[in-house]
Amino acid sequence: MDVALGGTFDPIHDGHRALFDRAFELGSVTVGLTTDELAASIRAETPDRSIRPYEARRADLAAALAEYATTYDRGVTIEPLAEPTGIASERESFEYIVVSPETAPTAATINDRRRDRGLDPLTIEVVEHVRAADGDIISSTRIRRGEIDPHGQVRESDTEK
Repeated sequence: MDVALGGTFDPIHDGHRALFDRAFELGSVTVGLTTDELAASIRAETPDRSIRPYEARRADLAAALAEYATTYDRGVTIEPLAEPTGIASERESFEYIVVSPETAPTAATINDRRRDRGLDPLTIEVVEHVRAADGDIISSTRIRRGEIDPHGQVRESDTEK
């Protein structure tokens, strides 16, 4: 089975790891990694969000995915993701797409595009958010703000010191 997964992955955290686990449980994984150009459009929508350059994110992602590929004995490929619907809307070989709750609507759009192209829709696997120790979701934004670490442990704020 061929599985599509996409994102910015900056920084990689336990929420991403839950996506990786599910994707590798299903089959060989192709990860679309947001290009610098697509990341710039994301930054335009959320100006307080800084995103590292593609090559830095790709190196971290490749290291993380290598562990999953070995553990699950599956193939893995990283490809540039230049638009939100990416290659998943065009490549016939994909059977699944793994998404988080907030990206599920994009998966539905991908399936609409696939139908328009005469391709079978993908089975959409929604992986629920992983919660931090404080009960809120683990997110890259919260990590960048210094609220939590990549595993969801709450960081001591300056006011608590």
